[in-house]
Amino acid sequence: MSGELTILRAGPSMTLQDMGRPGHLALGLSRGGASDRLALAEGAALLGQPANTLALEMAALGGEFQASEDVRIALTGAPMRAAIDGEPVVWNASHWLPAGARLSIGAATAGCYGYLHVGGGFAAEPFLGAGSAHLSAGIGALLQDGETLGIGPDRGRDTNMMIEPEDRFHGGAVRLTPSFQTELFAREALERLQSEPMKRAARANRMGVALTPDGGGYHIEGGRNVVSEIVLPGDIQVTGDGMPFVLMVECQTTGGYPRIGTVLPCDLPRVAQTPAGAELRFRFVDLDEAVELERADAKRRAELSKLCRPLIRDPRLMRDLLSYNLIGGVVAGNEDIEEE
Repeated sequence: MSGELTILRAGPSMTLQDMGRPGHLALGLSRGGASDRLALAEGAALLGQPANTLALEMAALGGEFQASEDVRIALTGAPMRAAIDGEPVVWNASHWLPAGARLSIGAATAGCYGYLHVGGGFAAEPFLGAGSAHLSAGIGALLQDGETLGIGPDRGRDTNMMIEPEDRFHGGAVRLTPSFQTELFAREALERLQSEPMKRAARANRMGVALTPDGGGYHIEGGRNVVSEIVLPGDIQVTGDGMPFVLMVECQTTGGYPRIGTVLPCDLPRVAQTPAGAELRFRFVDLDEAVELERADAKRRAELSKLCRPLIRDPRLMRDLLSYNLIGGVVAGNEDIEEE
């Protein structure tokens, strides 16, 4: 390890997350991992490290942190108010966190899930190939006040970089593919699904997100006779009262509610980040379009480093302004000058 980060104050739903554990559905374990995998990749790009690097996920509210040594950090996902020793820092950017300085992260100003990344990633003993917590499966736990997290070796040096995030923090358009029970719903119901907005309900966590249709619930004949079968993140189950429920990264692996459609994986971060009361609009795409959309999303995530650019800092907030050689030949004034 190259240092430690102490959690002086932890928000209510703070966990360590990476890309999760694929390939264990037969064992009854869903993939899990970051609720917003795009935010995970954005932070990795800012720090120049693999997209699967373990980061800290904060739901709605951050906390306060202190590092034992100088460490690079990046802040991504749902924007939250952040400051280092009281001085505001930019979200969706990388910064130096000096040893002993206090990093404060407040409530989200949009979206739901924010992420704190460190150079070298957080150190955790892997379980089934990942270090992320999967609370519904009893893997890992919520992080607590006073807990200390190890930090892995950081081979990078670049900081003060920023990235323009894809806006996914206010609801918006979501693409679907048909699911196994889509054809059981009447044509009028499927047309209504694509024409009316749905509000994200207050019930939401890493297992699922409840939706409230403007026109009331969706019902089908024989919906209660559906045999339990495999379910995946993105599946939209319709419960007995007709309300749609989008399964998220920590969902169960089997279920018997009819599924009216399945959210494309590339749009699942938008569902995860949509705050309560915001609207989502759904539309179906065919399988060929879905495959192309997923390929384009994977390509974009792989090339996020190309979107990073130097952070333009406000000189009024730069305590170390005099250490910068702003004009050729001008120095701070405390250098040793060799006499001629």
